[in-house]
Amino acid sequence: MYETLGINKELVDKLDIAETELTNIFKKIDNDCFINSSKVMKAFQENRVSEIHFGSTTGYGYNDIGRDTIEKVFANILGADDALVRSQFISGSHALTVALFAYLRPNDIMLSITGTPYDTLHEVIGIKENKSSLKSFGIKYEQIDLVNDDFDYKKIEEYLKQNKVKLIEIQRSKGYSTRKSLSIKKLEKVIHLIKSIDSNIIIMIDNCYCEFVGTKSPLEVGADIIVGSLIKNLGGGIAPNGAYIAGKKELVDLASERLTLPGEGREVGPTLGINKSILQGLFMAPSVVASSLKTAILASYLLEKLGYKVEPKYNEERVDIVQNIEFGNKEDLISYVKGIQKGSPIDSYVVPEPWDMPGYDDEVIMAAGTFTQGSSIELSCDGPIREPYIAYMQGGLTYEYGKIGVLKAIQTIIDNKKQ
Repeated sequence: MYETLGINKELVDKLDIAETELTNIFKKIDNDCFINSSKVMKAFQENRVSEIHFGSTTGYGYNDIGRDTIEKVFANILGADDALVRSQFISGSHALTVALFAYLRPNDIMLSITGTPYDTLHEVIGIKENKSSLKSFGIKYEQIDLVNDDFDYKKIEEYLKQNKVKLIEIQRSKGYSTRKSLSIKKLEKVIHLIKSIDSNIIIMIDNCYCEFVGTKSPLEVGADIIVGSLIKNLGGGIAPNGAYIAGKKELVDLASERLTLPGEGREVGPTLGINKSILQGLFMAPSVVASSLKTAILASYLLEKLGYKVEPKYNEERVDIVQNIEFGNKEDLISYVKGIQKGSPIDSYVVPEPWDMPGYDDEVIMAAGTFTQGSSIELSCDGPIREPYIAYMQGGLTYEYGKIGVLKAIQTIIDNKKQ
């Protein structure tokens, strides 16, 4: 079967060695998957999810009992007082934007303690000029960089004692950077520090790519609000779009009035037939995330053995589903991304090329042979064309499909080097 996929025997032999060595690591992932699946099952049963909740509303979306039940289920699973789960969010970045505009007012200070946020938030904040940015409304932005992949606790403490900060934003996943993603343990330590100085500061976590990686939510260690996308982990590869904001009820309510309008908030918003997909995607999410993690770990193992720098290494703690592969040259980066596309179920015949993508400063090459456009819980891979030429790979609806994609990508590098 590997021969029919264009994968040579030498690479298959390396795969056999890898899977034998990864047995215990995969077993730990399976155990976490069971714990998270149990949480999901409990939430479905306690909220009495029924076929009636698969129904659809149009227009204003008044009295959508499916939508309301979905939000209770999400809140239970994430350890939240409340949750806003809507298809009206077009992305995780959109949900983050809604939250920021909901909580911040002119002259407020927003502080990022994980350095510069992900590229798509630069114009939202005003790091890059935009007439609709937070900066244009008089909201101040400051940042404190990480030190050795951890929070700069001393600088954070000094800043908070000297300034009145309204909101602290923490991006758990690395984005387009070389730093490590942030564990729950590190979050717990910094949240304790922040709250000991000023308990009124809103701590908002960008939780994209991190849900069901491990068994704890940031809300369980003191965060006030978390935000994520449904075309990433919690959508399970089935939800066709949407995102969530979850946490303290008063903050979720504020976000709902920014998403829709003051006075109506969460009471409006038609579901247009999406409820079943969201529920079914959430139900499958623990298993899909486990498959994504196994895919990433396999890639990390094989590519490190081939001499590339990887982060995280195959045997390191996982915080998100993202795998960095530092190629050190443009050619191997492009070959790998093209190989991921070849190993995809959709548009496998398409050859991705670097291009100027909206919201990004550098050209980006992206492989996304996915059923849902932009879905990164399905196997996908992208990277900015800039040194040190890093591919950011994530997803894999099943480990078997993820494995095929990774092997095809590695084989593409090998074949191109022979030419």
